[in-house]
Amino acid sequence: MKTVFIAFSTLLSVLLIGCKQSLKEQEDKEPLALASAEKVDTTLEKTKQPLSQEFKNYWYAGNAEITSYVLEQARYGELRKGSAVLIYVTEPFLPNKQVKADGNNADNIPVLKLNTTKNYLTGIYPYSIMASTFYPVYNNQHALKTSFSAQEWCGQVYAQLNNRDKFEVVSHSYFESEADQEMELPKTHLENEIWNIIRINPETLPVGTIEILPSLEYFRLKHKEVKALMADASLSKEEGVSTYTLSYQNKERELKIQFNTAFPHEIVGWEETFVSGYGTNANKITSKAKKLKQLKTPYWRQNSNKDVILRDSLGL
Repeated sequence: MKTVFIAFSTLLSVLLIGCKQSLKEQEDKEPLALASAEKVDTTLEKTKQPLSQEFKNYWYAGNAEITSYVLEQARYGELRKGSAVLIYVTEPFLPNKQVKADGNNADNIPVLKLNTTKNYLTGIYPYSIMASTFYPVYNNQHALKTSFSAQEWCGQVYAQLNNRDKFEVVSHSYFESEADQEMELPKTHLENEIWNIIRINPETLPVGTIEILPSLEYFRLKHKEVKALMADASLSKEEGVSTYTLSYQNKERELKIQFNTAFPHEIVGWEETFVSGYGTNANKITSKAKKLKQLKTPYWRQNSNKDVILRDSLGL
């Protein structure tokens, strides 16, 4: 009888503890995308950075942040007038399939996704460019995936990097010398993820002399070998605006990203200086983008004809 009583007492204690843990979990419950377990990249072994209530209120309110920019883009040795749009939104990411998760899953990783679009004309024909980067909101590992595509009348190119045991890169191009490629690269900083880190915690941006993989856009449009390069990285602040600068040591390129120092660290513009054009038409030109307008809205629900007017709110 005594044995039965002890066993019952033990079982009751376990149940009570379990109930307390469940209540605590309920009290600490975060938005759905945050409630999922996260698999940490063991090659980095970084601790999850806690998310402030300010961050949760801004990024988990059911909206995307859409910002339009006036663009001056260097291509073929000349500056082209165009537009750019940055679309930031949080969502759950399925690490095994490397895609946005359709629903709640124990393996989901909450990410801040950035979709970047650029549109400009080169003479008679248009360029349409898009890049996507999925970066963990807990800022504890490299981007889980980044992709790039460009379409113009000569053809289209596509490149994708997946963060697995190594960086796995695939690239497809209509150029014979590039064609279809697959490669593995050691993990290092990614230029594509810098834009996400700025929005999460700019104080964690890599500074000093660093090894970094330039953007997929740079590799494909400049027809360069995909590999990490050395760069000097710095972060400066002046009158409420911070500037992150990447100066590549091969002297071929420099990128400056300007953003509001205060949360939520909106990108106000950028400058990219590099050699544009070929042969006698080649010269160093600085592409520039300046913030135009911004909306916070669930754009995925605004796809009817009556919603077209919202483009006016972005100056597009």
